[in-house]
Amino acid sequence: MNSDEGLMLDEFHICRSTDEVTEIEQPALAPADGGRAAWLMLASCCLIQLPVWGFSTVFGIFQEYYTTHDVLQGSKGDLATVGTSSTGILYLLSPVTFTLLTRYSRLQYYSAPAGLVITVIGSLLSSFSVKVWHLIATQGVMCAIGNALLFTPSSLYLDQWFLRRKGLALGTMWAAKSITGVALPFIASACLSRFGSNVTLKAWTVVTLITTLMALPFMRPRIPISASASARRLDLSFLKQATFWMLQAGNIIQSFGYFLPTTYLPSYSTGTIGLSQTTGTLLLSLVNATSIFGGIALGILCDRFSVTNVMFLSSVGSALSVLLFWGMASSGSESPQTAIALLTVFSITYGFFAGGFSSTWSGVITQIKRDTSPSLETGLVFGLLAGGRGIGNVISGPLSTVLIRSGSLGDSSGSTGYDSQYGTLILFTGITAILGAWSWMWRYISPALRCLA
Repeated sequence: MNSDEGLMLDEFHICRSTDEVTEIEQPALAPADGGRAAWLMLASCCLIQLPVWGFSTVFGIFQEYYTTHDVLQGSKGDLATVGTSSTGILYLLSPVTFTLLTRYSRLQYYSAPAGLVITVIGSLLSSFSVKVWHLIATQGVMCAIGNALLFTPSSLYLDQWFLRRKGLALGTMWAAKSITGVALPFIASACLSRFGSNVTLKAWTVVTLITTLMALPFMRPRIPISASASARRLDLSFLKQATFWMLQAGNIIQSFGYFLPTTYLPSYSTGTIGLSQTTGTLLLSLVNATSIFGGIALGILCDRFSVTNVMFLSSVGSALSVLLFWGMASSGSESPQTAIALLTVFSITYGFFAGGFSSTWSGVITQIKRDTSPSLETGLVFGLLAGGRGIGNVISGPLSTVLIRSGSLGDSSGSTGYDSQYGTLILFTGITAILGAWSWMWRYISPALRCLA
């Protein structure tokens, strides 16, 4: 069977499995992988990343502001919960929202508008926060729920519009998320310094409303949803496949350490190396900038090569960048130029290889679909992968505190990152990065285990 016949078979199964159109209606479907509607859908999906992920990319700036300004009442230590909740809840809700919107397809039309209303209300209320728990309840919980309802239908629609170029589309979408982390930290810092948190959050509410309203008209399914479409049974056969769990294991393990460098790089560069705060922000922005290219590149590779090999490339590149460049960056004051050079190389390489790891999800979906059934509801797989990432996101917060307390791995008077209080954290990040290639490793471990048995 050639590739064109395979795509036709995929569309046939999609139409049959979703009960959304009949076989007679199939020729009327807009072309996949190209055309004005497909590219507009991808553009709107990229635009929606700004309100969905934007606040989480700059919360470190807000946290520093709230810590140094007497704006909120309550424990300053609880501020970290806002950032953890805003991303963790969004990720952890993905298995639920993707399952519901796949089973009850008619809800897809209402999900994004409902998410916009919840997000705007939560963001607006957060600007009136006077206590820490107010910010947790609004930005941490309400906005996370609303963002999940925005993110899910856009991802499901993108899956319909791109079949052969799924990796390119997904990589571009994640690249758009990284773009928000390049300029927003500087914008947020400037706005907080000049206008304060209340005005800045009100401005963010307006940005959320405008960007979402611009994207909504082009967020539409490629396969029309019938008004009479009833709940359908979901194909969960992939949950019995060892392939899925090995790929998911690598996804979860990698996420345990993935968020740590972007969380601690600014404080490491300023507090340990002695660099300026601006330099720390620039290093963080550099990670996000190179993630743009890494996301697109790894997504394209997943369209052409085995996903386990692409995961291996991403994992090895990430681990080496952490262990060699971050780990060896001088923690002394003798050679700040060398430290800056090493941290710059680290930001570039880690951003490219680790920042593009989520783009391998397109390859995971393709692999699972190949091993189970062409009619597999790929949205379910996507939702579970996002949920797995959420597990790592939530656990990495308290886990990082334990790692920091563990301190250095060597002589505290040494001059490398391993000799600083971040030594254990750096080693842990490198180990979890390489274990992101667990599915590639399992390919060689499982035959050996069968021989021993």
